Amino acid sequence: MNLKERIGEDMKAAMRAREADRLSAIRMLLAAIKQKEVDERITVDDAQVVAIVDRLIRQRRDSIEQFEKAGRTDLVDREKAEIEVISAYLPQQASPAEVAAEIDAAIAAAGATGPQQMGKVMAVLKQRLAGRTDLAAVSAQVRARLAGG
Repeated sequence: MNLKERIGEDMKAAMRAREADRLSAIRMLLAAIKQKEVDERITVDDAQVVAIVDRLIRQRRDSIEQFEKAGRTDLVDREKAEIEVISAYLPQQASPAEVAAEIDAAIAAAGATGPQQMGKVMAVLKQRLAGRTDLAAVSAQVRARLAGG
């Protein structure tokens, strides 16, 4: 069973269990998947589903930041609950040691010697770590390593 099918089965289970909040988050995810399929006239694979989930989580985190500034704790709680539901569809998260090892390998593979080669390093890392860690944090680590190294 691929990831999209698993999400569909989880939606049915949430309907049967009458879990309104969980059902809402899963429907939002399925709508985003369907939108991508319609827009690009493709059938998404697991990697594309992971990318969609990652994008939705990033959007939720941005929303949480804005809602906290506005003092809307009710909306913050809802966004956090959605993140919790949809993050279940991400692959196993990479440990900090794995991330550090991948950064070292990507720097070596790209032959990067300074900050100007950061794009090459991040292109390699994006393929290897997509959905498994926060790429913004990885970018900051790569920038620090290339500046110091």
